[in-house]
Amino acid sequence: MPPAPAPLLAIIPAWNEEQTISAVIAELHEKTPWADVLVVSDGSTDATSAVARAAGAEVLELPLNLGVGGAMRAGYKYAARRGYAAAVQVDADGQHNPGEIERLLATQAETGANLVIGARFAGTGSYEARGPRRWAMRALAASLSRVTHARLTDVTSGFKLSDRQAIELFAENYPAEYLGDTVEALVIASRSGLTVTQVGVEMRQRAGGTPSHGPIKSAVFLARAVLALVVALTRPSADRKGD
Repeated sequence: MPPAPAPLLAIIPAWNEEQTISAVIAELHEKTPWADVLVVSDGSTDATSAVARAAGAEVLELPLNLGVGGAMRAGYKYAARRGYAAAVQVDADGQHNPGEIERLLATQAETGANLVIGARFAGTGSYEARGPRRWAMRALAASLSRVTHARLTDVTSGFKLSDRQAIELFAENYPAEYLGDTVEALVIASRSGLTVTQVGVEMRQRAGGTPSHGPIKSAVFLARAVLALVVALTRPSADRKGD
């Protein structure tokens, strides 16, 4: 008989987050004491790994900075090999509230969805994006809602809960390109027959680091977001790669 599924794994991709990582781990332990915590140190050159271990998390150290997508694929591989039934991505900068994880789990239990997005623009909280960045998010949401056959409003959110099927898929096929970890991942999930849904969550201001706002960065975000969607829609499905 196969072993019983292990509890939820919280995966935290982290690049030079020594200032915030300890508080994020502590809050996860407080609000989800039944979950395991894995920090994927994405080529960090500061004390991120040491601080995370001291806070009680397991740590994977990547020798190079691969970006969020590469770090998350490593995290999903870890989750797949250890037999976790579900995994949730949590940012290392404190924006994601661990107290909302139960809402993601409840939505997954209610809908049976393989992937649940914690959405900023779904009637919960006061998080706002303006100008070109918001326009890009709306356009992406409209396009990906059609692709996934689900009403989505926040397709660039990194606060996502994956079930066992999604973990196994993402362990082998999670995109590493910028925004691919959000936009293309949803296309891959949908084309692989997985179901996607969302639930509104309260997002917080980051506890450290520099936010990616401003006209120039918003314009770059728009261009990259559109490119990520085009690449995702033109790339062959994972199950057709060997054809």
